[in-house]
Amino acid sequence: MKKHNFSPGPAILPASVIEEAARGVLNINNSGLSILEISHRSKDFIAIAAQAEQLVRDLLNLSDDYAVLFLSGGASTQFFMAPMNLLNEDETAAYVNTGTWADKAIKEAKLFGKVEVLASSKEQNYTFIPKGWTVPSHAKYLHITSNNTVYGTQYHWWPDTEVPIVCDMSSDIFSRPIPVEKFGLIYAGAQKNMGPAGTTLVIVRKDLLGKVNRAIPSMLQYGIHDSNDSMYNTPPVFPIYVSMLTMQWVKDQGGLAAMEARNKAKGDLFYNELDANPLFNGTVTEKGDRSLMNPTFLAINEEVDKAFDAAAKAAGIDGIRGHRSVGGFRASMYNAMPLEGVQVLVDVMRDIAQKMG
Repeated sequence: MKKHNFSPGPAILPASVIEEAARGVLNINNSGLSILEISHRSKDFIAIAAQAEQLVRDLLNLSDDYAVLFLSGGASTQFFMAPMNLLNEDETAAYVNTGTWADKAIKEAKLFGKVEVLASSKEQNYTFIPKGWTVPSHAKYLHITSNNTVYGTQYHWWPDTEVPIVCDMSSDIFSRPIPVEKFGLIYAGAQKNMGPAGTTLVIVRKDLLGKVNRAIPSMLQYGIHDSNDSMYNTPPVFPIYVSMLTMQWVKDQGGLAAMEARNKAKGDLFYNELDANPLFNGTVTEKGDRSLMNPTFLAINEEVDKAFDAAAKAAGIDGIRGHRSVGGFRASMYNAMPLEGVQVLVDVMRDIAQKMG
């Protein structure tokens, strides 16, 4: 039976990327060696790393003013690495709290400087993106989380501010065009929309670096990683390779504009059914804040919950259960999820409504 992978991460990858990666595991570039065993200093991997960086620059239209880094430690490491590199103890960073990961980022930032939480939807269980707040001019940077995988909300607008924006884009990187010039730093764990678990993309404006007066361990300095082409230590070779293949796939599909159109089509298909189906309710209170990457929803009662869960499994749908902290269901629809997979999910929802509605 064909599987439809709605896992929130590690998540679906394009079939062609998996096939090419499998060939690379056996024999990379006809070298007679596996990508898993070649040196990160070899000509084969240096070429892969250079191509990965160039694809980031091509897809996002990045200038040389930005460094592109492939690091380890996941996006959670960036919760503290960003303020460590950008914020002095006597300076203030502005944060907006829109979910689990934003809340954790706020906690880590407080270790390095002052934090001003401009707005939060925590008291309302993160069911919307707060609006109407302003960024103080004294803020060193503004931190936001563009998409919230647990609660199913997403920014569909960007703050209007002269302050550099630091953004956790782990779950919607490369899903749509973005105005890069607004951002001072973007970070994204690969395993949701860029590649497999194991590497984290960091894009940082170079003029923001070297401005803090604290001592920072070498492995945690963006500048050192930049000057060493992300090879200050042995990088995560295989995850970078697969991320490169995935970004090439995105480019071949037509780039970020094509991804945006593809993702909007999937979102429309799913949300139209959710709004029409009497047996399910969305968890996001403001429709304009709904995520195109991680729609979240609930069955109206336990009977429907169990029936839908069983029917989804029978249809080959995998990874549809919501985050353990909130329950319900979550249909993660990253770039590689085809419209046909969403149609299978919608058909199951309709069938349940016909039988039980």
